[in-house]
Amino acid sequence: MLWFKRVSKAVILSTMKKIILATLLILSCVTAWAADFDKGLAAYNAGDFDAALAEWKPLAEQGDANAQYNFGLLYDNGHGAIEDDKEAAKWYKLAAEQGDVDAQNTLALMYAFGDGVVQDNREVVKWFRLAAEQGDVSAQFNLGVLYDQGTRVIEDDEEAAKWFSLAAEQGNALAQFNLGSIYENGNGAKEDGKQAAKWYRLAAQQGNSAAQRNLGAMYASGKGVIQNFKEAHTLFLLAAEQGDATAQFNLGLMYDNGDGVLADGAEAVKWYALAAGQADSKAQFNLGVMYDNGYGVLESDVYAYMWWSIAAAEEGNNAKESLAKDMTPQDISKAQDLARECVKKNYKDC
Repeated sequence: MLWFKRVSKAVILSTMKKIILATLLILSCVTAWAADFDKGLAAYNAGDFDAALAEWKPLAEQGDANAQYNFGLLYDNGHGAIEDDKEAAKWYKLAAEQGDVDAQNTLALMYAFGDGVVQDNREVVKWFRLAAEQGDVSAQFNLGVLYDQGTRVIEDDEEAAKWFSLAAEQGNALAQFNLGSIYENGNGAKEDGKQAAKWYRLAAQQGNSAAQRNLGAMYASGKGVIQNFKEAHTLFLLAAEQGDATAQFNLGLMYDNGDGVLADGAEAVKWYALAAGQADSKAQFNLGVMYDNGYGVLESDVYAYMWWSIAAAEEGNNAKESLAKDMTPQDISKAQDLARECVKKNYKDC
């Protein structure tokens, strides 16, 4: 049975409150202020922030939401004005109250981190919800995160699934992965392997390594899909090459056991070592096994003992104690020294 670790289906809110001006909504041509707004935008893009400030200020004061949002950006980033989160929040709020989704998202983040405003969980949820209800994918995803984690709101798996689903349907890879996890584990929706595989696949196609790994595990076990070790290998490899330690460990297992590939001890050791270098204790234990058996590497009691010492799990301790009976005190001391050195090097080049 392949072992794989489920990462949390929720991720933390983005800590980026600065929004790049290039993503601004295009002002409708029917707006009487379009020409002046465009002058401000041209000035901003040319790096003339003072001119942008001068063009947008009267528009913002007259109630134009786009100008208010961009005026807030100038204060937020300290462009053309002294950086002032409080002033930025003021203008964002004016734009947000008129339904500007960028302003609503930014204001939610400011309330989340207490930037320019008093931190307020209710305001965070309020502004994300208003943006999400307008179909904004990032707000939908962030609402899903809040309900999934139970941070700033009461935890609600069904509500999390609802918002992740809306974001996933718009192509958000993280939401697709989270929705796959929800269906796989039955948290917030009825357990459904086929639906889990569907959403993992969509996220995997966008390069999400966690989705690649989890879908690979489904193919390896035949859960929600027809068992296919070749497909599992392909997916594990994609995730492993992105540095996913669990996928690396799973590849090591496949080569170790000959599941869907020709058994290859050296290849197994290669992938175990990469996972072990990321502190994967199961990979560290298996490396000890490889050295103990001389499979893929030269047999070495010292290195077997070293890796089992590093793995530090009950299984590793038992194996280490058993091996110690056949080792000299000098070899045990050497193995212990190597283990300490390996830990100091953060498991690299051991």
